[in-house]
Amino acid sequence: MYIEDLKFSLWADFIERDYLDKEFKELIEKKIVNGATSNPAIFKNAILSSPAYQQQLESLDTLTPKEKYEAVAIYDIQKAADILKPLYDKGDDGYVSIEVDPFLCDDTQATVAEGKRLFATINRENVMIKVPATEAGYGAMEALTSVGIPVNATLVFKKSQAIYAAEAFRKGSETYGKSVATVISIFVSRIDRALDATLAENGIPTALAGIYNTSVIYEEIQSMNVEGCRALFASTGVKDDSLPPYYYVEKLLAYNSINTAPVATIKAFHEHGSHKKALPIDKNVINKHFTQIEALGIKMDEILQKQIDDGVEAFKEAFKEILEAL
Repeated sequence: MYIEDLKFSLWADFIERDYLDKEFKELIEKKIVNGATSNPAIFKNAILSSPAYQQQLESLDTLTPKEKYEAVAIYDIQKAADILKPLYDKGDDGYVSIEVDPFLCDDTQATVAEGKRLFATINRENVMIKVPATEAGYGAMEALTSVGIPVNATLVFKKSQAIYAAEAFRKGSETYGKSVATVISIFVSRIDRALDATLAENGIPTALAGIYNTSVIYEEIQSMNVEGCRALFASTGVKDDSLPPYYYVEKLLAYNSINTAPVATIKAFHEHGSHKKALPIDKNVINKHFTQIEALGIKMDEILQKQIDDGVEAFKEAFKEILEAL
């Protein structure tokens, strides 16, 4: 844990081969991070921009683009899992996530099959299979946890998504017969990026809607009390230069939670951020803010749904670009 009394963890939202061999190990040794996450966009940037992958890719000429991608990604996930294994063995998280093919997000059975195949191929018990929180995804989450596979429910923007994911995890764990480690990844800063320009024009405080929305979802997850399931705060890098780089980490400090963030964000928080618990936030404060937003004619449910749809499409596009380049 990064903060033991809060049971608060920091995971690095980054995977790249040279980084794993050097800086990642240093961050673990300094007890700054105790887990890692990846997604198609992260792998796209790593594979297409880092020379660390060229030698392996040259040896994979006979494979299909997706087979090449998986060979490269699986190697990195195995490496990260091995580096994190000592933490896992002592119960200090030590998980790394890999996402299923985002083009399977509307196909439960295909997602289950790919999740099981990836987990078996990687062959590391401290790997989480990342599944988008779609209607088809909830069934896949239950099926994967029912056989003991840890799952990361991703692209969560709405409380209803978190409820469905948590219930899937509860049912899956009951079928399995014991607790399975799961996280529900709530995306934060993208909501503010969608709203803040309009809010600023109308004199409404900015950089709060994402945090308030997350606080509501976090409380719901906590109240459901699904054994082994925690809230994970994602999309916590800052794009607004007027905010401190660690803003979304500091403002989301909460008991029994995880924040996965870019490495630069993590370092800034470690050096300058407050360690004071920030969640939950008073419901009256939250309701007042969203009432102001709704008064502008903005429908929050539509904003959140657009973020879900755009997030799925962004992962699909990143995955498509990787395959086309390979």
